[in-house]
Amino acid sequence: MAPSPSPVMPPAGPCSPAPRPTPARPDAQKGPYGPPSDLAAARLSRRSALAGGLSLAALGALQACAPPLARASLVQFPTPRLANDYYLVRAGETEAEALGYVDTNPVNKTSMINSLSAEGKRQVVGRALKSMRELGVCTASSCWFWPSIAMNAYQTAEILAAVLGVSRDRIVPEYSFLDARGLGDFDQLPPREAFTLAHANDAASSRQRPPPTTTGTPNESAEDVMVRVRQMLSVTETQYSGETVVFVAPDSDTLSVLQAAMLGMNLEAHPTLAFEPGEVRQAVLSTEGPSMEPVRFECKRPPNCL
Repeated sequence: MAPSPSPVMPPAGPCSPAPRPTPARPDAQKGPYGPPSDLAAARLSRRSALAGGLSLAALGALQACAPPLARASLVQFPTPRLANDYYLVRAGETEAEALGYVDTNPVNKTSMINSLSAEGKRQVVGRALKSMRELGVCTASSCWFWPSIAMNAYQTAEILAAVLGVSRDRIVPEYSFLDARGLGDFDQLPPREAFTLAHANDAASSRQRPPPTTTGTPNESAEDVMVRVRQMLSVTETQYSGETVVFVAPDSDTLSVLQAAMLGMNLEAHPTLAFEPGEVRQAVLSTEGPSMEPVRFECKRPPNCL
């Protein structure tokens, strides 16, 4: 009988696995434990490889065959490009705002006082939904909703998703990065008065915070808000690619700070980008990349500005 032909093997390339060695005969084994395992034999250090005659060129070829490392980092502002398309939505009016005051204490963000008022529901259906249809958001293809768990923001996302046919598994609750801006001692004031005072602080310095309070309500500067919305954007940029992501925030300042940072604007000017309840806006990017030059901040009254 003619011997069967040997299988034809493809030519070995620089990244091809090395052929397995032919096992030695039992009588050729040395030592009480037999031959070393393949795993132990494969563990060659750089020094032992060089000592055994492995050239630097061969080491370079091995490094070239290594799989690429995954890279993730904080988004830098301003950013000239993003991996996804983003839309910013301000939720409708809350019951508290309808009663004439703001409630930015995170303890209350899931309470009914921060749910959509009757006017807030009309704002979502009459303004936000209409704008999303006009912009073609979530209509031609599916998208992801990232709402704050603040009651009015999550309800806004649920209404929009239900009408646009987006399944509930594409609503991703955001637990802290999209919270309403903490107004400190300005909390519980009428909305116009509270934000007028906060924006006067912002005009003086993006690092200036509202007066603190003992109720547990945070007193956040514009830069404090920027830190957390940048973290949120970095998460979605790491998690998705080529997707449409809709951020739904309970207030205007969270979104206007994000938009100002993405444009490379001075954060003191973020109130000029204020969102109305139910407003939808595509996230616009800067035409210039982030500057790598060191930044120096003047402190006229240390340590008040530290």
